[in-house]
Order: sequence, then structure tokens, then C-alpha cells
Amino acid sequence: MSDQPWFQSGLRFQCTQCGDCCTGAPGYVWVNAEEIRGLARRLELDIAEFEQRFVRKIGIRKSLSEYDNGDCVFFDNEKRKCTVYEDRPRQCRTWPFWDSNLRSEAAWRSTCEICPGSGTGPVVPVEEILKSAAVIRI
Repeated sequence: MSDQPWFQSGLRFQCTQCGDCCTGAPGYVWVNAEEIRGLARRLELDIAEFEQRFVRKIGIRKSLSEYDNGDCVFFDNEKRKCTVYEDRPRQCRTWPFWDSNLRSEAAWRSTCEICPGSGTGPVVPVEEILKSAAVIRI
């Protein structure tokens, strides 16, 4: 058995900015204290007000709020853009290179079916993929 990941040659990905990863079924966008501070600063809010308006507590963790339809609270559906893109959480920054999407070739194929940028565009080197996958476990 090889110690090399199945995607040793890299994977293709180029974000199409479709917004599909920001919308759809309800879920979680996990945020830590540093990300909350950065987003609050961006919106010129104190941390308490930011959390009251845009964060929900899930057990001991925190997630960005969503609209009733599952869309992220920072997704502008009309423009199909993230309104805090430059300060988006690490979970958003590392998509689609999450451990859950990289577990197997089948998991990656499923990701490619739901994300039009996955499986297309330039090859992302394995080192970059592993670095992203190590940031957050999803």
C-alpha cells in the first residue's frame, strides 16, 4: 500500500464563482474567534453585535447564520457573489479541498458533480491540496 494520496498528481479546480457552495441545503460554515474578529472589523461592528446578527452557536462551536433557504448570510443571491469574499472563513477558502472530498476518488467525483469548478481548470499540485485539507476538517 502506498503512502501517497490517490491524488498524488494533483486535481483540477478553477472556481467558476457560481455560488453553489454558498447556497442550497442547510449546513454549517464554521468560524473561529479570529475569523469572527476579521468579519466584524470588515463590517465595522463590534464582536458582540456581529455575533448576535450573523453567528449561531452549535454546541461549543460557532457557525455563520443562514437564510431559511440554506444560503449563507453573506451571499448576495442577486449578484451571485460573496459580500465578504476577501475575509471569508477558512472553510470557504479551502473548498473543495476538504478531507471529506478527498477521502477517495468516488468522493472527489461526487464533489465534481455538485461543483462546476471541481475537475476543471489547471491542475492544483498535491502539496497545495494537502495544505488546504489540513486547515479545517470537514
